[in-house]
Amino acid sequence: MATELHETICMAKQEKHKNLFLNYKNLNNFPVELLKDEGLQFLERLYMKRNSLTTLPDNLAQKLPNLIELYLHSNNIVIIPEAIGNLARLQSLDLSNNALQMLCPEIGRLRSLRHLRLSNNQLKCLPSEIGDLQELETLDVSMNQLIALPEKLHHCLSLQNLTADHNHLRHVPRQLCWLHRLNQLSMAANRLNFLPLDLGRSRELQFVFVDHNSDLKGLPSYLYNKVIGCSGCGVSSQVQEEGANDTLGALPAEVKIVGSRSSTVVPLEELALRTLHRVYHHRLSDLHLLPNITLPKTLLDLLQFPLGHCHRCSQAMFTIIYPKLFPLRDTALAGVHRRTTVSFVAYCCSSPCLRTFDLQG
Repeated sequence: MATELHETICMAKQEKHKNLFLNYKNLNNFPVELLKDEGLQFLERLYMKRNSLTTLPDNLAQKLPNLIELYLHSNNIVIIPEAIGNLARLQSLDLSNNALQMLCPEIGRLRSLRHLRLSNNQLKCLPSEIGDLQELETLDVSMNQLIALPEKLHHCLSLQNLTADHNHLRHVPRQLCWLHRLNQLSMAANRLNFLPLDLGRSRELQFVFVDHNSDLKGLPSYLYNKVIGCSGCGVSSQVQEEGANDTLGALPAEVKIVGSRSSTVVPLEELALRTLHRVYHHRLSDLHLLPNITLPKTLLDLLQFPLGHCHRCSQAMFTIIYPKLFPLRDTALAGVHRRTTVSFVAYCCSSPCLRTFDLQG
């Protein structure tokens, strides 16, 4: 095996290979042949999956300066040296299925990094420097021991796919709602008990998976027209029979009332807030409509952030919602995603809108 490995590396050096495959080589240490002399200056992709490596050399970036992709899936790596931050061109780093207990802050220096996979390790926290990865598109931290996500994660403005299944997360940072390119968010099998009310407001976010969060009782109204995985949560995944209460179970505390098909009168508080919202929503273009009164800041904040908007007539909603579930199998998007236990959820502002709303138009 040693002779074969030596010949493979020598050939790669002589022929200036850009790709080098060292998977399944029973390596306990990083091959010194890769680091001799000038190293492999032309190498762009290094595959070292399914070995027994425990660490990486400090001079990795010096000897392999042009690495774009580094695949270290399924080793025994316990620590990543600070020098990892010197791989200036690195775009894809796979450290899944290792024994990492911490990630060095220098990971934030990989400014070209687009894909970072850290699933199935022993990470209890992530460095805030991850927020410095402006080009990051994919982050997979599933199957770790995380209790929170980095506060600066919302600075990763290119992030499209965030997977954090099977951790100990209790909440989704509201700042993630600011990631306007985020397309898929997966936080199944955590300890979530609520979701940010404006989650899903971005049109780009299409897939949200929160399966098996037993304390999660409600879904934000902006998740309408998204593919939702919520099996094993406090949310029913079945459409109620015609004429029954369309409740999804207990919803977030901010939702004061859950309406049903039989409700015909909208509460006075709700009507007042909707009227004020219409007035203040158009205050910049219709200043003459502003009433000559000063509202408390708490009320102004409420008017700025309604619970959601009716998906039948776009009316803002503040104190009452009328939820309606559509199993994915009954929609035109059945089969779009590999997960099957998913639903669409729509919120309406009144029982007439609830009765007439349908996903087909």
